[in-house]
Amino acid sequence: MATEEESKPLNYIPEVVLKKRRNNEEWAIRRKLQLEERVKRLKSDNFIIKKPQQFIREYRDKELDLIQMKQRGKRKRPALVTPKSKLLFIIRIGGKQDMHPKTRKVLYSLRLRKIFSGVFVKENEAIMEHLQKVEPYVTYGYPNLKSVKDLIYKKGVAKINKERFPLTDNNVIEQALGEHGIICIEDIVNEITSVGPHFKEVANFLRPFNLNKPEKALQGKKRRFKDGGDSGNREDQINELISKMN
Repeated sequence: MATEEESKPLNYIPEVVLKKRRNNEEWAIRRKLQLEERVKRLKSDNFIIKKPQQFIREYRDKELDLIQMKQRGKRKRPALVTPKSKLLFIIRIGGKQDMHPKTRKVLYSLRLRKIFSGVFVKENEAIMEHLQKVEPYVTYGYPNLKSVKDLIYKKGVAKINKERFPLTDNNVIEQALGEHGIICIEDIVNEITSVGPHFKEVANFLRPFNLNKPEKALQGKKRRFKDGGDSGNREDQINELISKMN
């Protein structure tokens, strides 16, 4: 009796599995292309492979920066006298690879995360202590009414729930600061200039100002301004620098 082999059933692959395979294959192709593109960028002329000597030099520079920061922190500060204004404007003018992480932390506590960014602060002992520690990387002074108005009107940006809002809509200002009686941009200027009772809320409402790199106004010298350098206290002369960077 002749026997016939029963035909074997075809393996059935669910459509969901097939779709998943296709997606995985497409992802693998995209990933491969991304890696190839990254390798091309790394091999480009703009990519520089650091030599061991460079890492050693950078490490030494950072350690030296930490030592100098501690020395500056111990330096006796002149007693605070009552200035014409309690308002300070601080501009970060330096700090890259040679900066120790602890120095960077102090700058970040002042909200100065980028070079050529600026913030309004109220002068007090704690602020002056911070400024002394990071003195080579900042310059500061007493802004006048014109400088405050120009900065806020030209470069003022609000920060609400980590989002940016231009100061073109008084409704945004009123919603954020209305409980303090501040409902428009003129109120912001007045509160900052006078270092009013709600100065802290208004200063934090404003994002750090992104300033322009000044032409020939900064020489790249870490010496103090009074010694012919760029950093440290410029007092009223900060207004001249603000006008060149705004």
